[in-house]
Amino acid sequence: MRILYLDLDTLRPDHLGCYGYHRNTSPNIDRIAAQGVRFDNYYCSDAPCLPSRSALMTGRFGIHTGVVNHGGACADPRIDGAGRGFRNSLSSTSLPATLKQAGLHTVFIGGFGERHSAWCFYAGFREIYDTGKGGMESAEEVTPTVLDWIERNAAKDDWYLHVNYWDPHTPYRAPDAFGNPFANDPLPAWITAEVLEEHKRHAGPHSALDLYMYHGDFDPRWPRYPGELHEMADLRRYMDGYDCGIRYMDDHIGQLFAALEKAGVMDDLAIIISSDHGENLGELGLYGEHGTADHITCRIPMIIRWPFDGLRTGPGGVHGGVDKGLHYNLDLAPTLAELFGRPAKPHWDGESFAPAIIRGVECGREHLVISQCCHVCQRGVRWGDWLYMRTWHDGYHLFPEEMLYNVADDPHEQHNLAPARPDLCAEGLRRLTAWHDRMMATMPAGYTEDPMRIVLAEGGPFHARGFLKNYVSRLAETGRGYAVEELRRRHPREFAG
Repeated sequence: MRILYLDLDTLRPDHLGCYGYHRNTSPNIDRIAAQGVRFDNYYCSDAPCLPSRSALMTGRFGIHTGVVNHGGACADPRIDGAGRGFRNSLSSTSLPATLKQAGLHTVFIGGFGERHSAWCFYAGFREIYDTGKGGMESAEEVTPTVLDWIERNAAKDDWYLHVNYWDPHTPYRAPDAFGNPFANDPLPAWITAEVLEEHKRHAGPHSALDLYMYHGDFDPRWPRYPGELHEMADLRRYMDGYDCGIRYMDDHIGQLFAALEKAGVMDDLAIIISSDHGENLGELGLYGEHGTADHITCRIPMIIRWPFDGLRTGPGGVHGGVDKGLHYNLDLAPTLAELFGRPAKPHWDGESFAPAIIRGVECGREHLVISQCCHVCQRGVRWGDWLYMRTWHDGYHLFPEEMLYNVADDPHEQHNLAPARPDLCAEGLRRLTAWHDRMMATMPAGYTEDPMRIVLAEGGPFHARGFLKNYVSRLAETGRGYAVEELRRRHPREFAG
């Protein structure tokens, strides 16, 4: 059994051809989607990077692992405590450890662990290749290591190769020589000049005038990533930069596929393609950011081509299938365990969706709860066509306490229906409260506090902590002084002392 997992940072599904995008960003990814199952409602439980991959690897929500932030006490996993054995629990319960127990040689190539000091991410891997730049690698700096490994090892049996690419992440970094294959393609229709004008009035990090979080100073090292968006030409340069990052990465994925075909293993290789989170490309007034608990940040691609199973249909598992069920990324560990005939770990929060892979049977959840505590403190509930969001810390964006969107009719979250539909807000809050009660009732031994409360007590999310005093001057200088008084009211601690 051989498995290739392509872990493609900051990749939102609706910018892939196989998910209906009008630009040709992903021909190699699309080819695999046509041979396997495409999951249309697949979400990270906790966003962004560190909380998401912690949930993926542990099969547990951030409220249970404790990893919900990018700094402070909630950027490291909770320890096993008095019940710890000679080895900690991750040595036997992580996703790669589970695959290792199934007899696979587990390998990681990428920069994620170094970027976030996420050493627990490595639990269960036999081989680790750190590509050296902590997530600032461009594809041409990752691919040679992968190709070398494939050349030396592809023909062997029983391996799991986890490859991490970063090219869709800011700053959009496709080399100048790559050009722009999308120069003549229209932008997504929803993002008009009128929408951009309205967004230029927004306050908050990564708004239209602050693409570098709290400022808009252009960095010449990254010509595809402007500092400010004033006109549609700026927006095109920005959007093309993101899409070029995807296409450049996809070209490198094509090189991996060619090497695997040359090694004679491509046809019977299981391939999993996913991401850690999406990317706000104007939604909620954010650009080049993944800082909300919403449909845009938390929805991620999931494509699985599974050619090995006694129940397979066609040339592998389900061929050319589309699954509409609601799933979390933390569901992957129990899914792979079931596919290998192994029991789920008792403390996993995930639920297997293996029947969708091998029989085309939808097996999703009734609703999902998605969380974000790195840029804001928010939780969202996704059910039916609805997304309900509740905000405890607005990350300086002046979000209302409650937001409600119909993601079928309004996938780019332009129309907050919360004031008009208090009934649906009440339903969303009911589902969120019930989930929270279940999570608190199943906390790890020795822990009684929701980590989001710890983040709030520390002064807020890591990326919105200590910047406001200086940022209000920036707002005044750029015609957004209207926001200063409300920011002072909402965040008095930022101005104290």
